[in-house]
Amino acid sequence: MTDLFGGAPEANRAPGQASGRGPSRAPENMRQQRPIEAPQVQRRPPSRTQPLADRLRPKRLEDVRGQDHLLGPEGTLTRMLARGTLSSLILWGGPGCGKTTIARLLAGQAGLFYSQISAVFSGVADLRRAFEEADKKQAATGKGTLLFVDEIHRFNRAQQDGFLPYVERGTVVLVGATTENPSFALNAALLSRCQVLVLNRLDDASLESLLVHAEEEVGRPLPLDPEARASLRAMADGDGRYLLNMVEQLVALDPSKVLTPRDLAAILSRRAILYDRDREEHYNLISALHKSLRGSDPDAALYWFARMLEGGEDPRYIARRLTRFAAEDVGQADPSALPMAVAGWQTYERLGSPEGELALAQVVVHLATAPKSNAVYTAYKAARALARDTGSLMPPSHILNAPTSLMKDIGYGKGYEYDHDSEDAFSGQNYFPDGMPRASLYHPTDRGHEGRIRKLLDMRAAKRASREP
Repeated sequence: MTDLFGGAPEANRAPGQASGRGPSRAPENMRQQRPIEAPQVQRRPPSRTQPLADRLRPKRLEDVRGQDHLLGPEGTLTRMLARGTLSSLILWGGPGCGKTTIARLLAGQAGLFYSQISAVFSGVADLRRAFEEADKKQAATGKGTLLFVDEIHRFNRAQQDGFLPYVERGTVVLVGATTENPSFALNAALLSRCQVLVLNRLDDASLESLLVHAEEEVGRPLPLDPEARASLRAMADGDGRYLLNMVEQLVALDPSKVLTPRDLAAILSRRAILYDRDREEHYNLISALHKSLRGSDPDAALYWFARMLEGGEDPRYIARRLTRFAAEDVGQADPSALPMAVAGWQTYERLGSPEGELALAQVVVHLATAPKSNAVYTAYKAARALARDTGSLMPPSHILNAPTSLMKDIGYGKGYEYDHDSEDAFSGQNYFPDGMPRASLYHPTDRGHEGRIRKLLDMRAAKRASREP
């Protein structure tokens, strides 16, 4: 941690090292006069080539929209600044939610130098220069540096380890920005030294506030009817930067013609759906589909199915997961579910896209509306555990075949009862190893087809018990 009026706190200093700011903390009135912006960030006067998103970049933390849980009166960062210390942070959120802006303004609010690098364009040499520069500034001024690392998840594990000694010594306050889940993208050592803050995608109210601000900047209202204005916010999909980029295109149009949603769709493109087929969003959406099916909600299941398709997911992957769901969560409650899932998969393979997706949609609806039972899944896991615990016990001799006279002489097959010759084709013999207590593994539910199975098994259990001595 670095305090707001200098370099590393006393706990991080070597014995005898000067603090660089005298024996006492700055008085309270000096705290109130700290600059809001980082000293190094120079605001350019607006130009014709300066993007609207940059012109409207907030100049104070309280002007950042949509992140009240961090910057509101009781927000995490508000409380942190009020305590006079700023921890190293990982800002996790989607594009256009304010990560870079917050980092810049934090540096100004905390009275720190501001340095920025991007993991996309930087390597070890750039990191080393940034740390050396921070060391020099701290030695000369006693003031620390906030090092903002954009796309920090793109650094490999070894590069991430390079931050550790500088963060621990307080040479830099690290603020990393990532669109990826830090649990997967960053190593544990770095995460243990940083506080992860989740930034929200901008909600509809925040986007509307941003639109109003943009209209004030350009000096006139946007030529949109109310429905088109709502459509514009929806097209941004929570990305404030993308919204302002679309506004720039609209202000170049004839202001006398009011646009409808149909006009808007012809002029602008909707923001691409955030979806990575090998990253967290992939697992989030398949989990949402699976749990919607388990919760017997065909509408929600179809929605998540469509979201995955729109994001570019391979329908074969979805077909495989639907087949797995049929076996795990429907099971014998609806024995037709598994062959239907396989049939839907095969239909897609034969028809391809886009016709084949309809067969998968039918499977989604069938699985969502089918009676549910995980009794087979539970029984399978219990059987595996029992098999591991009991080792190599032999089957009872009466159910062993006797293809040789020797095997017949030692009792293989002796006493076996052919079930088809028994009443109801059920003899009730024991099929577990001799000396092993009978295990009860499969417990069917009362739902769907399993209700009939349960009644049948109860009758057979009674007959089996009547044979016991």
